[in-house]
Amino acid sequence: MDSLNLARAIRREALKMVHNAGASHIGSALSIADILAVLYQDILNVSAVSVGDRNRDRFILSKGHACVALYAVLAELGFFEKSLLDEYGREDSILMNHISHKVPGVEFSTGALGHGLPFGVGKALSAKINKEAWRTLVLASDGEMQEGSNWEAIMFAAHHRLDNLTLIIDHNNLQSLTTVVDTLNIQPLRQKLVAFGWEVREVDGHCHFELLEGFRPKMTGAEKPLAVIANTVKGRGVDFMENSVEWHYKSPNEEELASALMQIANA
Repeated sequence: MDSLNLARAIRREALKMVHNAGASHIGSALSIADILAVLYQDILNVSAVSVGDRNRDRFILSKGHACVALYAVLAELGFFEKSLLDEYGREDSILMNHISHKVPGVEFSTGALGHGLPFGVGKALSAKINKEAWRTLVLASDGEMQEGSNWEAIMFAAHHRLDNLTLIIDHNNLQSLTTVVDTLNIQPLRQKLVAFGWEVREVDGHCHFELLEGFRPKMTGAEKPLAVIANTVKGRGVDFMENSVEWHYKSPNEEELASALMQIANA
């Protein structure tokens, strides 16, 4: 399966999970489908058979509320049986409403924002100290960049020259109730990251070629951590969900699900 078809499958399964569970955060999941597809298809050195290998790359979904997108990609790639997706959101299910490390292929449980990057920094530092070649990649939301814990981690990573660390920022400009700018403005984001000592790349978060180039390891000897600002559209792929803050919490009904699935299939 190529990354484009994988992204389509992620969106399809995420929509079905959220609908069946009457759950939230579908807009957040749809905005990162292309990012996850490129990472798991073309970048990450990890698979269902190497999930316990010490030399695997570590991927951390810091925006844990978008868990259905990661559950979907892991199921599509055989980390666990796809039928398990039907259990998402049930009281006794390991597929919780925020990402859980109990799920095969998930490195770290997140939910409260601002925790994934500090954890990832620790992983990257460990690899650096032990002279191991695996990479750590963390996917955070733009609203999450309002958390002070992230900026402490960003400062720490630059100080320790963690060039084996990549922070991906899902920059869709919306958070739970309104825009990021109106909640707590994080701009100028690129300049801030540069000032903190990071290499920064900015890409179209739905263009698989740009994502692929953005995620590639650096060839320079600068010894800087890498931040990839991925400009995305919340709710991407479903016209009535795109750029609409209500789909942070709203769950699609039967009619809305059918329309959304048709749009994904015909994309």
